[in-house]
Parts: sequence; C-alpha cells; structure tokens
Amino acid sequence: MGRRSQPRTAVEIPIRIFGTDGDGKIFSENVFTANLSRKGVKLAGVRPKIGLADTIGLTYNNNRARFGVKWVGESSTSNAGCLGFLNLAPDKPLWDFPLPPDAIDNYKPIHAEHRKNPRYRCQSSVEVHVHGGASVWATAANLSIGGCYVETMIPIQQGSRLKIGIWLGAAKAWAEARVVHSAPGLGIGIRFTEISEPHLDLIKQFLQNLTPLAT
Repeated sequence: MGRRSQPRTAVEIPIRIFGTDGDGKIFSENVFTANLSRKGVKLAGVRPKIGLADTIGLTYNNNRARFGVKWVGESSTSNAGCLGFLNLAPDKPLWDFPLPPDAIDNYKPIHAEHRKNPRYRCQSSVEVHVHGGASVWATAANLSIGGCYVETMIPIQQGSRLKIGIWLGAAKAWAEARVVHSAPGLGIGIRFTEISEPHLDLIKQFLQNLTPLAT
C-alpha cells in the first residue's frame, strides 16, 4: 500500500533560519531553498551545526514556522552539505504560493529515525518552574512518556533543570525534567528525568486519545 508523498518543487527563494546550534549558540542567518514541498524544504549551505531531530525556526515573508531536521546529507553523496526539514505544524503552512498536491507512491525508506518514545500532538497547558529561576505558563505542542516540546517565547537555556506540570484534561502530571534543546522565540525540548508511577500512568492514559506525530 502506498503512502502520501509530497512532490518537490525545485525553487530558489530566500528565507531566514534561526535557533540554537549543537554547541548551544544562537544563530540567525539568511539562506536559499534548494527545493520544497507543501510541508518540507531542502536547504543547502547551512553553516550552523544542526543535527537530526533538532528544531529550528524558518521565516518567509511574514510567515514563521517550526521545522524539524528529518535528514542530513552524507558527505559522500549528492546531498552533501544539505539538510531536509519538515514543518512541525503542517496546518500552518510557511509558503504563501500554490504547490503540487500530495501524491501516492510506494517509497520504502532504507534508513528511518526511530525515537525511543513516540511523540503525540497535543495542545496542553503546562507550568514550567526553572530551578533557581523563573516560572512560566506555556503550551506543550507534543508529548511522549519521556518528554515534551513546550512552545514559549521565554528563553530557557539548554541544560536547565525544571519542574514541569502538564494539564491532561482535568488531571495534572508533575515531573522533574531537563531542557535538551532550546530555540529562542519558539520553544524548548524537555526530557523527563524523574516522574512517579501514578503521574506516568496519567500521561500514558492521556496519550491513548492523541494523534501520533509522523516519523
């Protein structure tokens, strides 16, 4: 059975990328697209050190969206120096011009990214308490039994230790956590470091009613 594929359009347009690189340094620079689809984009000549599963921000004209790194071109291939990105909120397209609709193909990936814990799309309110720092209210955009991605404009440094409370419908789960990725102006990736069994069970029950993110 085929899957829905996204036809790529070879087009060179200027966009801006910004976020935090693998060394924890904030970057913001202008680049050009190599090709793009309705939900993804291929970029060449990206200077910041960005790896698989990292999240950065892309802006085009007045539109802004969060994109995740889905592949990094190997040095011995034609994609050397290129990166492939996927829009993490496909219902909010970055492009303001028409692109070909999805098609069906029989593609079978040779390599796939496998996360230890599947992530699920959500829009849950959270309390984030930084140890020795500020406390903020924000929104979790995705959730797994191992962590979550929190959308917040408040900059919280990578490596920060947190206590996080996540609203799961009428219930609330608490966990000790650490920031494993920070994208200024967009949000933070959080990994749970300590959570009680009752609160973990609350998350597991909540995830049963959510839609898993595409891998």
